[in-house]
Amino acid sequence: MEMSTFFTLWEVTAAVTLERIQIAIKMRKYTTILWDLDQTILDFARSQDYALRYTFCQFDKEIGEAEVSVYAAINDEHWKRMERGEITKEEVLLGRFIVLFERLGITEISPEVFGETYQEALGDVFFFQDEADKLIQQLKEKGYRQYIVTNGVNRTQAKKIHLSGLDKMVDGVFVSELMGYPKPRKEYFDACFAQLNGVTRAECLLVGDSITSDMQGGINAGIDVCWYNPEKRDNLSGLVLNYEIRNLNELLQILSEDKTDA
Repeated sequence: MEMSTFFTLWEVTAAVTLERIQIAIKMRKYTTILWDLDQTILDFARSQDYALRYTFCQFDKEIGEAEVSVYAAINDEHWKRMERGEITKEEVLLGRFIVLFERLGITEISPEVFGETYQEALGDVFFFQDEADKLIQQLKEKGYRQYIVTNGVNRTQAKKIHLSGLDKMVDGVFVSELMGYPKPRKEYFDACFAQLNGVTRAECLLVGDSITSDMQGGINAGIDVCWYNPEKRDNLSGLVLNYEIRNLNELLQILSEDKTDA
């Protein structure tokens, strides 16, 4: 009898706990987090540094910080041009190395071959920012739905997401080349929401580091945005952002204060 009573009480306690969790979820304004991947969840700059040095070594060349900085600036500008619709992703992937080799006076290496080697190396490493893996797991346990929204190269992103274990933590991944449009295009987010059954834009919060891709994209799509800005950059865009954080774990405070108006 005592054992039977014990299990009955345990079952009641579990049911009450589950009910409280469900009520808490219903009271939230935000139920779904849309995460940018590179330079938000993962430290892309470190992976880029590794991949570039590794690739040059494969062609018997060594580079230093100066060459990495030159490439980083060229790469960033190419991706921004793609965001503005001026060039395609294919033109980004090849064009950045054509321009780099012109700047460095390199003529003996094929930009196409170099680019392929670099892209493979880029997917071989990952570095979490602000222990983002622990944060994402914590949010998962709290019942938040989480999706990755990225402009990166599909095969590279898939590799990193699998190696890092993110594929077991998030509910899905939306890579722009598979969606038909890049961030910040509204059409990209329209395609995402077409696959997010039952999820409204009002209950989503987009977290990312890029003003031009993530913040502009969220605003274009009618989604609240949170700017991850650890470098304390000035917002010169004129965009009105919902939140700004220096550390990803500050998101917990935003979510803890988050309640619906009902």
